[in-house]
Amino acid sequence: GGLIQVLTKAQQLVGYLPRWVQVRVAEGLGLSLQEVYGVCSFYTFFSLIPKGRHKISICAGTACYVKGSQTIVKTLHELLGIKPGQTTADSRFTVELVRCIGACGLAPAVIIDDRDVHGRLTPELMPAILEQYQ
Repeated sequence: GGLIQVLTKAQQLVGYLPRWVQVRVAEGLGLSLQEVYGVCSFYTFFSLIPKGRHKISICAGTACYVKGSQTIVKTLHELLGIKPGQTTADSRFTVELVRCIGACGLAPAVIIDDRDVHGRLTPELMPAILEQYQ
């Protein structure tokens, strides 16, 4: 029962769940490394690779897609040089696609750092938005 809570705390402290963290968690909870890895790799909120300081979640839900979320994906690729699922070389940003962020009235929209919603986006707005996150 406590594995998910321990992994969540470990990810908050380290930023992701590298093998050495998984080994420590397995030893501490008396589990096999395979059991811990299975949970880490199953749940999408756990990351096995380093993430950027700022996470940009691009909504790919129906409303955002219809209103042009793909242009935001393309713009971020041009500005940051990365595609969804990747992190910038300077570890500043990680970009990901998500199903729906619940901001359909603001489509197309992104959430940055799981808290800041930016909506009614156009490619022209993106540079100024990115500047807010150092």
